[in-house]
Amino acid sequence: MENSGYCETLDENFHLAYELVGQNQSHDELISMLANGNIVEKQLAALKLDTVNNPQEAQILLDNLTGQDGKIREAVSAKIAEFALNPDLLGKFNAAENYLKFLDSIIDINGNICRNIISALQNLLENKDFCAVFVPELLKRTLILANEVQKFGLQDGKYKINKEVFKLYWYLETIYVFLEQIEIYDLKSIINVTKSINEYTIREKTAKILSKEFQDKELEKIRQLLKNDTNYYVRRF
Repeated sequence: MENSGYCETLDENFHLAYELVGQNQSHDELISMLANGNIVEKQLAALKLDTVNNPQEAQILLDNLTGQDGKIREAVSAKIAEFALNPDLLGKFNAAENYLKFLDSIIDINGNICRNIISALQNLLENKDFCAVFVPELLKRTLILANEVQKFGLQDGKYKINKEVFKLYWYLETIYVFLEQIEIYDLKSIINVTKSINEYTIREKTAKILSKEFQDKELEKIRQLLKNDTNYYVRRF
């Protein structure tokens, strides 16, 4: 009985999606679907939306970036990455006020969402108000997470380890993007932890950050250390 109900739900969603794709919703209808629709409606509304006219509409889109079904989150993240290429549209997202939402979305369980949002954030590098709140919190979260991952042992479940490593991986990728906004001292506190974490993907991201070749003896020493790492993907940087 449970499987039958599940199939009925899939059929209903398919037919709803088919109907919505074939319809030409107005801009206001798409915004309304984003604000009040079900999973199918919100996903399709995000994909069909071609602009946001004001900060209120941008906020409705952004509010669907976290705490929603994965299909919605991915569609919304792709649309935000698209809109971020337009300075006029990007300015409507109140990035400085929504920095926590961005920080949460770049460690989404769906890697495509992480990539989309990091791509969008690259367009905010010159936004001083955003960087002033985003970067310090990014560094704080990364350091806390790095220290936690470093302490993992055999008693910790593989799922827990993979989940936290995944988050740290994407935080480090974001740090790479925002390097010009980060003080050497703050960077060192993180690198000194991540350089020796067992998971090679973390050392790989660490090596990528250091590939910028900072004029700092301590960081250069770590960079040379990683160039002799046992893992190829770490050494290649």
